[in-house]
Amino acid sequence: MINRSKYSQLIKSEAQRLGFLSCGISKVQFLEKEAPRLENWLKNNSHGQMSYMENHFDKRLNPALLVDGAKSVISLLLNYYPSEFQKEESYKISKYAYGQDYHFVIKEKLKALLFSIEEQIGAVSGRAFVDSAPVLDKAWAAKSGLGWIGKNSNLITQKVGSFYFIAELIVDLELEYDAPTTDHCGTCTACLDACPTQAIIAPYQVDGSKCISYYTIELKDNLPEEMKGKFQDWAFGCDVCQDVCPWNRFSKAHNEPLFNPNSEILSFSKKDWEEITAETFQKVFKDSPLKRTKFEGLLRNIQFLK
Repeated sequence: MINRSKYSQLIKSEAQRLGFLSCGISKVQFLEKEAPRLENWLKNNSHGQMSYMENHFDKRLNPALLVDGAKSVISLLLNYYPSEFQKEESYKISKYAYGQDYHFVIKEKLKALLFSIEEQIGAVSGRAFVDSAPVLDKAWAAKSGLGWIGKNSNLITQKVGSFYFIAELIVDLELEYDAPTTDHCGTCTACLDACPTQAIIAPYQVDGSKCISYYTIELKDNLPEEMKGKFQDWAFGCDVCQDVCPWNRFSKAHNEPLFNPNSEILSFSKKDWEEITAETFQKVFKDSPLKRTKFEGLLRNIQFLK
């Protein structure tokens, strides 16, 4: 007899031990509500040049196509809110990029969690996902009660806001499932009002192709001239819609040493950024998410901001 409650508790305790902020579990099923939303988002070209978003449409909506015999989605949050920040007068990078690339950090934790599940429960077939496969992370995290998807399309929780990564294990194990939480955005429109490029086109609707994060990370072409002067010194990513969210008053500093910032990043002035060499870039951002945009991309962004 499968003891779903006991197994679920065991998984959540283990997730906590590994440093995850929280863990929620939902039943594998076709994401019926998300299907038309995703279809419209793609139809409106809100993904811009992120053509990979068009791939594996069915898999994005049904985890059973990703893992044979999948029964449960174990969603996990990992805090990245820093205790120290960049200098005021500097080109800005998203807080999630202060430390080491989260893909590697989280992947190791997920492997350890899966190993622990197999050790204590027995043979379990499953896969770990961190932003690297067609999984609708936020939808699954919301389904398992870890938060609600806010007007800025980020997952938000009342206790700690939204500065965390979302990852999941999809397993062929039946577990006890959590219930979704309620939306607590209320009448607040802080994120819509503050978005420098009006990428949040309506509550709960983000045009990804207008987002500063898209322009500074995903876009490979020249940055559009009509956006000149709108980036508010963001050179990699953008945190504006999170920074203004009232729930992020409750953000607490993470305790993951690998996310601690390189001291040079925090002390860089605008001049330091403007004069950065390929050698310095390689040294300072060796294991950083900034490698995604490459040295040339970072230079392009900084030139655009000057």
